[in-house]
Amino acid sequence: MNNRQLFLRHVAQLSDAPLALEIVKASGMYMWDAEGKKIMDLIAGISVCNVGHSHPAVVNAIKEQAEQYMHLLVYGELIQSPQVAFATLLTQHLPASLNSVYFTNSGAEAVEGAMKLAKRYTGRTEIIAFEKSYHGSTQGAMSIMGDETWRNAYRPLLPDIQHLTYNTWEAVNQITERTACIILESVQAEAGVRVPQKEWLQAIREKCTATGTLMVLDEIQCGLGRNGTLWAFEQAGIVPDILLLGKALGGGMPMGAFIADKEIMWSLTNRPVLGHMTTFGGHPVICAAGMAGFRVLLEDNLVDAVKAKGQLFHQYLQHPAIKEVRSLGLMMAVEFESFAMNKKVIDMCIERGLLTDWFLFAPECLRIAPPLIISEEEIRQACKIIIDVVNDVTGISA
Repeated sequence: MNNRQLFLRHVAQLSDAPLALEIVKASGMYMWDAEGKKIMDLIAGISVCNVGHSHPAVVNAIKEQAEQYMHLLVYGELIQSPQVAFATLLTQHLPASLNSVYFTNSGAEAVEGAMKLAKRYTGRTEIIAFEKSYHGSTQGAMSIMGDETWRNAYRPLLPDIQHLTYNTWEAVNQITERTACIILESVQAEAGVRVPQKEWLQAIREKCTATGTLMVLDEIQCGLGRNGTLWAFEQAGIVPDILLLGKALGGGMPMGAFIADKEIMWSLTNRPVLGHMTTFGGHPVICAAGMAGFRVLLEDNLVDAVKAKGQLFHQYLQHPAIKEVRSLGLMMAVEFESFAMNKKVIDMCIERGLLTDWFLFAPECLRIAPPLIISEEEIRQACKIIIDVVNDVTGISA
């Protein structure tokens, strides 16, 4: 059997039509398949590879740490220098109240940890989440996922969850003294890049403070520079009580984190002790990789160019068939009339060497979330492929 047949037979599948591209190498902005075809990655592994695929600094950090030590003991018991160094570096670039980092294996695990932490710290049970939100596929994260299509097949899920409409003032009024936390994305990703009003986020912050509710911001997709600032919440002038990170955090390796003030985080240490546990969270090799990627982000000033690069996409993606281009920085949704049309565009782009995708709750929208290292010339090339494909799909020239 060839690899494709073995993949379909032995690797668990999530759909009956996977892309099934056999990738043998990836570097920077590009991947190569088994036949040598070069493919530009316009989605960065869904916002994972912010500094590109296999960045030399990340690869070297992995090699060096693997030679020192790998797994030693469950999280939090031993002082492991990569964990300490990365947590310190992160908190040096966060507001003072976000000073305690709990490393996890994924964004979904960060969500789970934050939900437990909020309930433990406040002694409350109600959690407010939002429709068309995505926070992961584990059962706790699925309980707050904002779409009944995905939730319904796995009920019963967690009780005492409210799902409200994102970016509506009515939602602010639902936060009360019985609410443990409100969990929301700083920018709704899978809804097709929906950017909230700054005043709305500020009002939620004020209501949380007034009611003793924890504000949990999910920046798993949009954090680490993707929206044009290191943290998306900076653009609203607020600070969450708990920040969720993932995807790009590991520099291409699997990692997430929930970050809070030490006073809040300390509640996991007692009644019961070991209130949240993980075997591999904060793995030293992955912490070394994540720290290397974060340093590249900072030292190469990648975030500074994000807004201008985003504007270039707007400039070049002009076509009568494109209904709207929504974005914040290098997180973009290109909206077409239907999923059927969008899927044709996606498939033809892949054929022509450009990998893109659609959104979970906005399937009519094409996803653009490239590595932040993308050049102006690569932006022009990518947009030309998209526009040429749209011309062919619609029979209408731009």
